[in-house]
Amino acid sequence: MGDGPTILITGAAGNLGSLLARHLFAAGRSLRLMFHKRPLAEDLRSAPGVTPVQADLARPETLPPAVRGVDVAVHFAGVLFAPRPERFLPETNTAWFRNLLEAALDAGVRRVVLISFPHVEGPTTPDRPATGRLDGAAVSVHARTRLEEEKLLFERTRGTETTPISLRLGMVYGCGILMVEAARWLARKRLLAVWKDPTWIHLVSTEDYLRATEAAALKEGVEGIYHVGDEKPTTLQHFLDEACCVWGYPRPHRLPVRLIRAAAALCELYAFVFRTRSPLTRDFITIGRVPYCGETDRFREELLPTLTYPTLEAGRHTLR
Repeated sequence: MGDGPTILITGAAGNLGSLLARHLFAAGRSLRLMFHKRPLAEDLRSAPGVTPVQADLARPETLPPAVRGVDVAVHFAGVLFAPRPERFLPETNTAWFRNLLEAALDAGVRRVVLISFPHVEGPTTPDRPATGRLDGAAVSVHARTRLEEEKLLFERTRGTETTPISLRLGMVYGCGILMVEAARWLARKRLLAVWKDPTWIHLVSTEDYLRATEAAALKEGVEGIYHVGDEKPTTLQHFLDEACCVWGYPRPHRLPVRLIRAAAALCELYAFVFRTRSPLTRDFITIGRVPYCGETDRFREELLPTLTYPTLEAGRHTLR
């Protein structure tokens, strides 16, 4: 165990980061798993070939031990489910990533993989998909700050030995994905709701997300922006209807957007007053309302020619 390049995963205690860590550990990869306050799961912390490292992206002086001797850095870490994201995302997204990137460049990390999403180009559809531009009109705070991270990645690595890669993931779906499990919980309580007008989304199964990210980290000759998604974009409403069918619950309520925004505002207010997490924010609604679809030809050609689940119909059983 632990042969080959050493891969650093930031946010390894989080949902997507920990899933990737388990996938790579099972493949025998040498891992450096960065965490801050939330501890790593015990199975990861004690695994051979895994080196846990505690660091704070807000404190650059803590980062050199995390990146020293690393070949590839995969960046997830950030803050989600907190109220008023417009106040902290410019810091937790852009500034924290800048700190990591500078430390990685100083340490000679050969490849940096940033986990991003198609929303950074603004509204896109199957007829007019996101194509890898860095001058898009991002709508939400989450998307604008992630676009700033992408620009920073490609600007700072220009002329260096470090290869920049941005993986613009479609919506990852499957059992155990945090947002999917939140929807399942709401559906069980008969509280799941969505707006009436169809919103295009691009999906990718958990299995294909893991394989694509592994390829981005390790495959030779890859560089730049890749849109990671399956072969058949769908709508948010259809996805939630299908998920509820798999779970055995009634389909989500169709509600006016103003009511959903009001619910998000109440969630944020409660979280702000009682200092808890906010499972719903107004910026989540803003980003959720943005249709997104990515041009995946380059992703298929260079990263993952064959998908395990090329459509939602093929992969819907993974939601169980």
